Amino acid sequence: MEPPSGRVRCVLDTDTYNEIDDQFAIVQMLLSSDRLDLQAIYAAPFFLRDRSESPGHGMELSHEEIFRVLERMQLRPEGLVFKGVTDYVGPQKTIREAPAVDDLIKRARASSPEDPLYVVAIAAISNVASALIKAPDISDKIVVVWLAGNALEWPDTNEFNLCQDVGGSQVLLDSGVPLVLFPCLGVVSHLLSTVPEMERHVEPYGDIGRFLAQRFKELSGDHVGWSKQLWDMAPVAWLLNPDWCESVIAPTPIVTAQLTWSVDRARHPMRYVYRIHRDPILKDFFSKLKEKHS
Repeated sequence: MEPPSGRVRCVLDTDTYNEIDDQFAIVQMLLSSDRLDLQAIYAAPFFLRDRSESPGHGMELSHEEIFRVLERMQLRPEGLVFKGVTDYVGPQKTIREAPAVDDLIKRARASSPEDPLYVVAIAAISNVASALIKAPDISDKIVVVWLAGNALEWPDTNEFNLCQDVGGSQVLLDSGVPLVLFPCLGVVSHLLSTVPEMERHVEPYGDIGRFLAQRFKELSGDHVGWSKQLWDMAPVAWLLNPDWCESVIAPTPIVTAQLTWSVDRARHPMRYVYRIHRDPILKDFFSKLKEKHS
């Protein structure tokens, strides 16, 4: 669970069409190839009533959105993008089959505890949980960097990524896999940006800049005094520079049926991020985007 050194081999698990921050996370990873060796992008399921008809439909929409991002980055998706599961692991802890699950298992088995594969997970954890159930031997060959839940002191942990697949979340948290947890409310909720910032530092820079700014602005019809969290950039930021994400070693919590955290100090440890430094994360993104399109 120590921050990695050198160039980091990683994969990204993302429900890209669910919101607008996954797109920023993908672009920041692709702009940081000197530090991150992004080997695969997995489309994750999601169900949000005004965005998808089912978890599987959400995965398909996310798969298409990943293609749109890569097209504007002038990158080909072949061999890089994989479809994920079409349903959640759920309370029965059921393995869901998908190309993304098999690809993760293959890449994990080619890794080692000394040189693990980093799994940046910014969605419901169904793809990763399915891989851990199907191939438990990979648990010491990967490190999962997951955005999910709320701060440990928050009254509940009823957060979208976690509550979409509570069973999958329990699989991950109970597996013993090395975990870096990024809570949403109370921690990553500080990672905000605004329309004026988008218009100055993102929109002028290429097709991808215009695309990201459009996605950001169309999320709200009233931009006066409005800001938006870019949650999904936080796990990427930890891989780029752990100083931007302050953390401690803490016991891995239990998710209760009431969607609260239960802390048992005898549980296996995880790395818990308790503070985000918003400014250097966004400055890194803005400067890399500008440099690419200057």
